[in-house]
Amino acid sequence: MEFRKNIETLLNEFLETRKDLFLIDLKFSAGDDITVILDGDNGVTLQDCLDASRAVEFNMDREEHDFSLQVMSAGLSEPLSTPRQFNKNIGREIEVMLEDSSTIEGELSKVDEEKITLILRYRKPKDIGKGKVDVEEEKEIPYSEIKKALVVIKF
Repeated sequence: MEFRKNIETLLNEFLETRKDLFLIDLKFSAGDDITVILDGDNGVTLQDCLDASRAVEFNMDREEHDFSLQVMSAGLSEPLSTPRQFNKNIGREIEVMLEDSSTIEGELSKVDEEKITLILRYRKPKDIGKGKVDVEEEKEIPYSEIKKALVVIKF
C-alpha cells in the first residue's frame, strides 16, 4: 500500500509544478503495471508525458519494488469526466449519455462545478401551418445525471 501512496505523492508533486496539467486516471494492476492518464488545459505533449514519467521513475527504487509505468494523454475517445475537462471543450459538439440511457448531442456552452449547459439545435414542425422551424435551446445537465460524455469528432 505504501508503494501506491508513494506513486500518488510523486505524481501530485509533479502536477503541483505543472498547473496546466491534471490527472484523469491512475490505475494499478495486480502485477504493478501503472497507467497514468493526463490531460491539460492546452493539451498534453509527449514531453509532458516524459516529464511526468521521469518525476515518478527517478524517485523510485526498482531494486526495492519492480514496476512498469505508462504515462499517456487522454485521447479523443476517452470520456470527459471532470469539470476541467468539460471546460477545455467549450464550443465543441459533445454527445452525452444520461443515466436513463437516453442520449443528447449539442454544443457545450457553459460549465460549472455542478452541471454543464448544452446548446441544442434542431428542426421541429411549425405550430401553425406546414413546414418546419429551426429551434435553438439551452439544456442544463447535472454531472450526477451523466453516465458518459464524449467529444463528437467531425471531419
